[in-house]
Amino acid sequence: MNWTELLKKEIDDTYILTQKLIDLVLDNELGWKPATGDNWMTTGQLLMHITNSCGAAMKGFVTGDWGLPEGVKMEDIPDEEMLPKAEKMPSIKSVKEAKRLLDEDRQTSLKCLHEAGEERLCSEETTAPWDTTKMILGHRLLQMVQHLNQHKGQLFYYLKLMGKPVHTGHLWGM
Repeated sequence: MNWTELLKKEIDDTYILTQKLIDLVLDNELGWKPATGDNWMTTGQLLMHITNSCGAAMKGFVTGDWGLPEGVKMEDIPDEEMLPKAEKMPSIKSVKEAKRLLDEDRQTSLKCLHEAGEERLCSEETTAPWDTTKMILGHRLLQMVQHLNQHKGQLFYYLKLMGKPVHTGHLWGM
């Protein structure tokens, strides 16, 4: 298996399972968050984060476009804006919007995978704005799928804590 095949399979599986979990959320639950502890995202904030946790960063790695305004560099952004506290994070307005944005992010991921090509994926070294360690592009893109997968798991546990009848099959596609 090569990087393109591996990443395509991981993208397909992760987005499909994430979509199925989002299908279990109701619009009136977007304000829910765990009752204990602090700095939790609401469900709406988590869904917003999920919808841009993979494709947007893949686009940055593959094209160099990190979605910043003209003239702004990543190093110019203060830490509290790069990693804001939960209450400062944007929220989705509806589950329908989350589904649409997730599909757009999936399309961006697949487009970037195609644009990168196998040669770049297995040979081009790159760093991330948050990590100056050099890694091959394929590994960086896999990390972005893992980022989405991590937040898919977070949504799974939010649903469990809400009392939804989710089980391991929802998380892993069984």
